[in-house]
Amino acid sequence: MDTKNYKHLEIRSLVIQAIRDFFTDNLYLEIDTPIRCPSVIPEAQIDSVTSEGFYLQASPELCMKRMLSKGFDKIFQICKCFRKNERGPQHLPELTMLEWYARDDTYLDLMDHCQGLVKFIAARLNLENQIRYQDKTISLNRPWQKLTVQQAFDLYADKSLNEALNDNSFDETLSFQIEPHLGNTTPAFLYDYPASLASLAKLIPGNLQYAQRFEFYLAGIELANGFSELTDPVEQKLRFEKENQIRSSHNKAPIPMPDKFLIDLEKMPDAAGIALGIDRLVMIFCDTSSIDDVVAFTPESL
Repeated sequence: MDTKNYKHLEIRSLVIQAIRDFFTDNLYLEIDTPIRCPSVIPEAQIDSVTSEGFYLQASPELCMKRMLSKGFDKIFQICKCFRKNERGPQHLPELTMLEWYARDDTYLDLMDHCQGLVKFIAARLNLENQIRYQDKTISLNRPWQKLTVQQAFDLYADKSLNEALNDNSFDETLSFQIEPHLGNTTPAFLYDYPASLASLAKLIPGNLQYAQRFEFYLAGIELANGFSELTDPVEQKLRFEKENQIRSSHNKAPIPMPDKFLIDLEKMPDAAGIALGIDRLVMIFCDTSSIDDVVAFTPESL
């Protein structure tokens, strides 16, 4: 292992330790849930890895929300997640994820948590409230950028949000026309996603076309996805069924319905939860454009 990669792994260790300290200092309980499960979240865009008849989690979300339904109030987890057909400069098929959930919080609270967490890590790394990444200087002290999805399309896209939804080009337009503008001078939040793109999130009261979902960006890189949690098991099952219908239309196998999760959802309190990619976050703090530089072994080296 060369000196450069050794330094990156030192920073990775410091970042993960800072994450643990931030959450334990804020009275979150660190938990550990199974990686292999008989069912996972039915999602149209994510393909799961299987293992002896089980699914390897793409996220620990279902188990963590079941714990909320059992009476846990503030929980976090750092774990491995697995996704098929995801490999590139910012993608690994086996990734390290941070997720946290809190009773009675909303997606607005999660934005505050993100701000506190990133500032905490930066202070631990002696970065003086700014991050330098690929010739960009990102201030953590100035007000962080906040844009609704509708505002972002109006500012940066060559088509309207409705056009992108109708012609199935939302992801492409977001990736190539909008994301490069986000989080380059301050961190950024893109929020209030179309309801059709937030299958596990609460809708906005009085504006049911949009959901209480956001994504968090640094230097044009999407780091986290959070939302106010849907707690209606009937509505959640309908949304899962719709995701499976989309999968079938793309010749993908449907995902078994996570029935035990839906049963526990009946008792789940109002809450908010978020998933943050640790590998990508470490990329930012290491000032490297390749996710390969911040892991001990790439898939190809095994």
